[in-house]
Amino acid sequence: MSIIILRPAEPEHDFEQLAAWFSLLEDEPSSTSGLQTYYAEQKTRITQQVAQNDRGELLGFYWATRDQGKPHRVSFFLFVEPAHRRHGLGGRLFAAMETFSKEIPVTRLRTNILETCPEGRRFAERHGFTLRLHVIGMTLDLRTFNEKVYDNLVAILGSEGFQFTSMEALGNGEEAQRNLYELNRATSLDIPGTDGEEDWGGFEDFQRSVCQAPWYKPAGQMVVIEQATGKWVAMSAITQLEGAAYAYNLHTGVARAYRGRKLGQAVKVQALRFARDTLGVTEVRTHHVAQNHPMIAIDQKFGYQLAPGYFVMEKLYS
Repeated sequence: MSIIILRPAEPEHDFEQLAAWFSLLEDEPSSTSGLQTYYAEQKTRITQQVAQNDRGELLGFYWATRDQGKPHRVSFFLFVEPAHRRHGLGGRLFAAMETFSKEIPVTRLRTNILETCPEGRRFAERHGFTLRLHVIGMTLDLRTFNEKVYDNLVAILGSEGFQFTSMEALGNGEEAQRNLYELNRATSLDIPGTDGEEDWGGFEDFQRSVCQAPWYKPAGQMVVIEQATGKWVAMSAITQLEGAAYAYNLHTGVARAYRGRKLGQAVKVQALRFARDTLGVTEVRTHHVAQNHPMIAIDQKFGYQLAPGYFVMEKLYS
Protein backbone atom coordinates (compact mmCIF):
# COMPACT_ATOMS: atom_id res chain seq x y z
CA MET A 1 0.00 0.00 0.00
CA SER A 2 1.34 3.43 -0.93
CA ILE A 3 2.43 5.81 1.79
CA ILE A 4 0.73 9.16 1.38
CA ILE A 5 2.15 12.34 2.83
CA LEU A 6 0.68 15.82 3.04
CA ARG A 7 3.04 18.71 2.34
CA PRO A 8 2.82 22.32 1.17
CA ALA A 9 2.67 22.64 -2.61
CA GLU A 10 5.77 24.13 -4.23
CA PRO A 11 4.94 26.88 -6.75
CA GLU A 12 7.69 25.89 -9.20
CA HIS A 13 6.97 22.17 -9.22
CA ASP A 14 3.33 21.65 -8.23
CA PHE A 15 1.33 24.64 -9.42
CA GLU A 16 0.87 23.36 -12.97
CA GLN A 17 -1.12 20.46 -11.56
CA LEU A 18 -2.96 22.71 -9.10
CA ALA A 19 -3.93 25.09 -11.92
CA ALA A 20 -5.42 22.15 -13.83
CA TRP A 21 -7.39 21.11 -10.74
CA PHE A 22 -8.59 24.68 -10.14
CA SER A 23 -9.84 24.79 -13.74
CA LEU A 24 -11.97 21.72 -13.02
CA LEU A 25 -13.24 22.96 -9.66
CA GLU A 26 -14.20 26.44 -10.87
CA ASP A 27 -15.18 25.57 -14.46
CA GLU A 28 -12.99 28.55 -15.38
CA PRO A 29 -9.47 28.56 -16.87
CA SER A 30 -6.61 28.82 -14.39
CA SER A 31 -3.01 29.23 -15.52
CA THR A 32 0.17 28.16 -13.77
CA SER A 33 1.70 31.63 -14.00
CA GLY A 34 -1.49 33.30 -12.79
CA LEU A 35 -1.70 30.98 -9.80
CA GLN A 36 1.98 31.53 -8.98
CA THR A 37 1.53 35.31 -9.11
CA TYR A 38 -1.58 35.22 -6.97
CA TYR A 39 0.10 32.99 -4.37
CA ALA A 40 3.20 35.20 -4.22
CA GLU A 41 1.00 38.23 -3.55
CA GLN A 42 -1.46 36.61 -1.13
CA LYS A 43 0.41 33.75 0.55
CA THR A 44 0.10 35.30 4.02
CA ARG A 45 -3.63 34.58 3.74
CA ILE A 46 -3.31 31.12 2.19
CA THR A 47 -2.72 27.71 3.69
CA GLN A 48 -2.44 24.80 1.26
CA GLN A 49 -1.17 21.24 1.07
CA VAL A 50 -0.96 18.51 -1.55
CA ALA A 51 -1.27 14.77 -1.02
CA GLN A 52 1.62 12.84 -2.56
CA ASN A 53 2.28 9.10 -2.73
CA ASP A 54 5.67 7.40 -2.44
CA ARG A 55 6.12 7.54 -6.22
CA GLY A 56 5.94 11.33 -6.15
CA GLU A 57 2.47 11.49 -7.75
CA LEU A 58 0.09 14.24 -6.64
CA LEU A 59 -3.28 12.78 -5.69
CA GLY A 60 -5.14 15.81 -4.36
CA PHE A 61 -4.91 19.07 -2.45
CA TYR A 62 -6.64 21.66 -0.33
CA TRP A 63 -6.28 25.42 -0.59
CA ALA A 64 -7.74 27.64 2.13
CA THR A 65 -7.80 31.45 1.95
CA ARG A 66 -8.64 33.83 4.77
CA ASP A 67 -10.87 36.72 3.73
CA GLN A 68 -8.87 39.93 3.32
CA GLY A 69 -11.26 42.08 5.32
CA LYS A 70 -12.73 39.36 7.53
CA PRO A 71 -9.99 36.91 8.54
CA HIS A 72 -12.45 34.85 10.59
CA ARG A 73 -14.05 33.74 7.29
CA VAL A 74 -12.19 31.16 5.18
CA SER A 75 -12.99 29.91 1.69
CA PHE A 76 -11.42 26.71 0.46
CA PHE A 77 -11.01 24.24 -2.39
CA LEU A 78 -10.45 20.52 -1.93
CA PHE A 79 -9.87 17.94 -4.65
CA VAL A 80 -8.92 14.28 -4.91
CA GLU A 81 -8.20 12.55 -8.21
CA PRO A 82 -11.18 10.29 -9.05
CA ALA A 83 -9.07 7.11 -9.09
CA HIS A 84 -8.01 7.74 -5.48
CA ARG A 85 -11.39 8.60 -3.97
CA ARG A 86 -13.31 6.53 -1.42
CA HIS A 87 -10.14 5.63 0.48
CA GLY A 88 -10.26 8.39 3.09
CA LEU A 89 -7.87 10.81 1.39
CA GLY A 90 -10.47 13.56 1.08
CA GLY A 91 -11.30 13.23 4.76
CA ARG A 92 -7.63 13.40 5.67
CA LEU A 93 -7.12 16.57 3.63
CA PHE A 94 -10.22 18.14 5.16
CA ALA A 95 -9.11 17.25 8.69
CA ALA A 96 -5.73 18.89 8.09
CA MET A 97 -7.39 22.02 6.75
CA GLU A 98 -9.94 22.14 9.56
CA THR A 99 -7.17 21.87 12.15
CA PHE A 100 -5.53 24.93 10.62
CA SER A 101 -8.86 26.76 10.49
CA LYS A 102 -9.59 26.16 14.16
CA GLU A 103 -6.24 27.68 15.12
CA ILE A 104 -7.11 31.09 13.58
CA PRO A 105 -9.95 30.84 14.83
CA VAL A 106 -12.52 30.69 12.02
CA THR A 107 -16.24 31.26 12.44
CA ARG A 108 -17.26 30.46 8.84
CA LEU A 109 -15.77 27.88 6.50
CA ARG A 110 -17.13 28.09 2.97
CA THR A 111 -16.73 26.30 -0.35
CA ASN A 112 -18.36 26.36 -3.79
CA ILE A 113 -19.39 23.05 -5.36
CA LEU A 114 -20.45 22.74 -8.99
CA GLU A 115 -23.96 21.46 -9.66
CA THR A 116 -22.34 18.84 -11.87
CA CYS A 117 -20.48 17.36 -8.86
CA PRO A 118 -23.09 15.72 -6.60
CA GLU A 119 -20.41 13.67 -4.83
CA GLY A 120 -18.76 16.93 -3.77
CA ARG A 121 -21.96 18.12 -2.13
CA ARG A 122 -22.42 14.78 -0.36
CA PHE A 123 -18.85 15.00 0.95
CA ALA A 124 -19.48 18.50 2.28
CA GLU A 125 -22.72 17.49 3.97
CA ARG A 126 -21.01 14.53 5.66
CA HIS A 127 -18.51 16.99 7.12
CA GLY A 128 -21.10 19.31 8.62
CA PHE A 129 -21.75 21.76 5.78
CA THR A 130 -25.18 23.10 4.88
CA LEU A 131 -26.44 24.87 1.79
CA ARG A 132 -26.12 28.64 2.01
CA LEU A 133 -26.84 29.70 -1.58
CA HIS A 134 -27.74 28.17 -4.91
CA VAL A 135 -26.12 30.12 -7.73
CA ILE A 136 -27.28 29.50 -11.30
CA GLY A 137 -25.18 29.92 -14.43
CA MET A 138 -26.30 31.77 -17.56
CA THR A 139 -24.65 32.24 -20.95
CA LEU A 140 -25.34 34.56 -23.91
CA ASP A 141 -24.39 34.10 -27.55
CA LEU A 142 -23.49 37.64 -28.63
CA ARG A 143 -23.97 36.68 -32.27
CA THR A 144 -27.73 36.45 -31.65
CA PHE A 145 -27.99 39.49 -29.35
CA ASN A 146 -29.56 42.55 -30.98
CA GLU A 147 -28.56 45.49 -28.82
CA LYS A 148 -29.92 48.07 -31.28
CA VAL A 149 -33.43 47.61 -29.88
CA TYR A 150 -32.09 49.32 -26.73
CA ASP A 151 -30.65 52.37 -28.50
CA ASN A 152 -33.86 54.35 -27.94
CA LEU A 153 -33.92 53.44 -24.24
CA VAL A 154 -30.33 54.64 -23.77
CA ALA A 155 -31.11 57.85 -25.68
CA ILE A 156 -34.20 58.54 -23.53
CA LEU A 157 -32.27 57.97 -20.30
CA GLY A 158 -29.51 60.23 -21.59
CA SER A 159 -32.03 62.98 -22.29
CA GLU A 160 -33.31 62.58 -18.73
CA GLY A 161 -29.86 63.46 -17.40
CA PHE A 162 -28.20 60.09 -16.96
CA GLN A 163 -24.58 59.86 -18.11
CA PHE A 164 -23.36 56.48 -19.37
CA THR A 165 -19.60 56.19 -18.89
CA SER A 166 -16.84 53.89 -17.59
CA MET A 167 -14.17 53.88 -14.94
CA GLU A 168 -11.57 54.32 -17.67
CA ALA A 169 -13.28 57.44 -19.02
CA LEU A 170 -13.52 58.82 -15.47
CA GLY A 171 -9.79 58.33 -14.89
CA ASN A 172 -10.08 55.37 -12.50
CA GLY A 173 -8.75 57.52 -9.65
CA GLU A 174 -9.36 57.02 -5.95
CA GLU A 175 -12.48 59.20 -5.83
CA ALA A 176 -14.05 57.24 -8.70
CA GLN A 177 -13.05 53.97 -7.06
CA ARG A 178 -14.70 55.05 -3.80
CA ASN A 179 -17.91 55.82 -5.69
CA LEU A 180 -17.68 52.45 -7.43
CA TYR A 181 -17.20 50.75 -4.08
CA GLU A 182 -20.24 52.43 -2.54
CA LEU A 183 -22.40 51.49 -5.52
CA ASN A 184 -21.08 47.92 -5.56
CA ARG A 185 -21.61 47.59 -1.83
CA ALA A 186 -25.16 48.98 -1.80
CA THR A 187 -26.38 46.93 -4.74
CA SER A 188 -24.66 43.73 -3.59
CA LEU A 189 -26.24 43.98 -0.15
CA ASP A 190 -29.65 44.12 -1.84
CA ILE A 191 -29.24 40.86 -3.79
CA PRO A 192 -32.12 38.57 -2.71
CA GLY A 193 -31.05 35.55 -0.71
CA THR A 194 -27.68 36.89 0.44
CA ASP A 195 -28.93 38.05 3.86
CA GLY A 196 -27.19 41.41 3.57
CA GLU A 197 -23.69 39.99 4.07
CA GLU A 198 -20.82 42.38 3.34
CA ASP A 199 -18.49 41.32 0.53
CA TRP A 200 -15.61 43.57 1.58
CA GLY A 201 -14.14 44.84 4.81
CA GLY A 202 -14.21 48.49 3.71
CA PHE A 203 -12.93 50.55 0.78
CA GLU A 204 -9.28 49.56 1.19
CA ASP A 205 -10.23 45.88 0.97
CA PHE A 206 -12.34 46.58 -2.14
CA GLN A 207 -9.50 48.55 -3.71
CA ARG A 208 -7.03 45.68 -3.15
CA SER A 209 -9.30 42.79 -4.10
CA VAL A 210 -11.13 44.44 -7.02
CA CYS A 211 -9.44 47.58 -8.40
CA GLN A 212 -5.95 46.08 -8.16
CA ALA A 213 -6.93 42.58 -9.30
CA PRO A 214 -5.49 41.28 -12.60
CA TRP A 215 -8.98 40.79 -14.04
CA TYR A 216 -10.11 44.39 -13.33
CA LYS A 217 -10.62 46.31 -16.58
CA PRO A 218 -11.54 50.00 -16.03
CA ALA A 219 -12.95 50.19 -19.57
CA GLY A 220 -15.28 47.30 -18.74
CA GLN A 221 -16.57 48.86 -15.53
CA MET A 222 -19.65 50.62 -16.90
CA VAL A 223 -21.41 53.13 -14.65
CA VAL A 224 -24.38 55.51 -14.85
CA ILE A 225 -24.24 58.90 -13.12
CA GLU A 226 -27.20 61.22 -12.54
CA GLN A 227 -25.78 64.50 -13.80
CA ALA A 228 -28.05 66.77 -11.74
CA THR A 229 -26.96 65.26 -8.42
CA GLY A 230 -23.66 63.53 -9.24
CA LYS A 231 -25.02 60.30 -7.80
CA TRP A 232 -23.74 56.98 -9.12
CA VAL A 233 -26.96 55.09 -9.78
CA ALA A 234 -26.18 51.97 -11.85
CA MET A 235 -23.30 49.79 -12.98
CA SER A 236 -22.38 46.69 -14.95
CA ALA A 237 -18.88 45.22 -14.71
CA ILE A 238 -17.48 42.88 -17.33
CA THR A 239 -14.07 41.30 -17.93
CA GLN A 240 -12.24 38.49 -19.67
CA LEU A 241 -10.36 36.08 -17.46
CA GLU A 242 -6.89 34.92 -18.47
CA GLY A 243 -7.13 32.08 -20.95
CA ALA A 244 -10.91 32.39 -21.43
CA ALA A 245 -12.52 32.65 -24.86
CA TYR A 246 -15.55 34.39 -23.38
CA ALA A 247 -16.31 37.47 -21.29
CA TYR A 248 -17.66 37.31 -17.76
CA ASN A 249 -20.29 39.74 -16.43
CA LEU A 250 -19.25 40.14 -12.80
CA HIS A 251 -22.07 42.28 -11.41
CA THR A 252 -24.92 44.48 -12.56
CA GLY A 253 -26.76 46.65 -10.05
CA VAL A 254 -29.03 49.66 -9.72
CA ALA A 255 -29.34 51.88 -6.65
CA ARG A 256 -32.62 51.19 -4.88
CA ALA A 257 -34.16 54.63 -5.45
CA TYR A 258 -33.59 54.40 -9.23
CA ARG A 259 -35.05 50.98 -9.95
CA GLY A 260 -37.96 50.54 -12.32
CA ARG A 261 -36.50 52.89 -14.96
CA LYS A 262 -34.69 50.17 -16.96
CA LEU A 263 -31.26 51.52 -16.01
CA GLY A 264 -30.06 47.97 -15.37
CA GLN A 265 -30.91 46.92 -18.92
CA ALA A 266 -29.36 50.04 -20.43
CA VAL A 267 -26.05 49.82 -18.57
CA LYS A 268 -25.77 46.09 -19.19
CA VAL A 269 -26.09 46.74 -22.93
CA GLN A 270 -22.97 48.93 -22.66
CA ALA A 271 -21.09 46.08 -21.00
CA LEU A 272 -22.17 43.59 -23.66
CA ARG A 273 -21.08 45.98 -26.42
CA PHE A 274 -17.67 46.29 -24.79
CA ALA A 275 -17.39 42.50 -24.67
CA ARG A 276 -18.19 42.18 -28.36
CA ASP A 277 -16.43 45.23 -29.80
CA THR A 278 -13.37 45.57 -27.55
CA LEU A 279 -12.77 42.14 -26.05
CA GLY A 280 -13.73 40.49 -29.34
CA VAL A 281 -15.68 37.60 -27.82
CA THR A 282 -18.89 35.94 -28.99
CA GLU A 283 -20.00 34.58 -25.62
CA VAL A 284 -20.72 36.13 -22.23
CA ARG A 285 -21.22 34.16 -19.03
CA THR A 286 -22.58 35.21 -15.66
CA HIS A 287 -24.00 33.82 -12.41
CA HIS A 288 -26.98 34.83 -10.28
CA VAL A 289 -28.24 33.83 -6.87
CA ALA A 290 -31.30 31.72 -7.67
CA GLN A 291 -33.59 34.12 -5.74
CA ASN A 292 -32.44 37.14 -7.77
CA HIS A 293 -35.47 37.01 -10.06
CA PRO A 294 -35.22 40.61 -11.40
CA MET A 295 -31.71 40.14 -12.83
CA ILE A 296 -32.52 36.66 -14.11
CA ALA A 297 -35.52 38.13 -15.92
CA ILE A 298 -33.36 40.82 -17.55
CA ASP A 299 -30.86 38.24 -18.76
CA GLN A 300 -33.60 35.98 -20.09
CA LYS A 301 -34.99 38.99 -22.00
CA PHE A 302 -31.52 39.52 -23.51
CA GLY A 303 -31.44 35.88 -24.60
CA TYR A 304 -29.24 34.30 -21.93
CA GLN A 305 -29.66 30.55 -21.54
CA LEU A 306 -29.40 28.60 -18.31
CA ALA A 307 -26.09 26.83 -17.65
CA PRO A 308 -24.79 24.73 -14.75
CA GLY A 309 -24.19 26.73 -11.59
CA TYR A 310 -22.90 25.90 -8.15
CA PHE A 311 -23.83 25.52 -4.50
CA VAL A 312 -22.29 27.66 -1.78
CA MET A 313 -21.83 25.34 1.21
CA GLU A 314 -20.99 26.68 4.65
CA LYS A 315 -19.98 25.36 8.05
CA LEU A 316 -20.30 27.59 11.11
CA TYR A 317 -18.14 27.44 14.21
CA SER A 318 -19.02 28.96 17.56
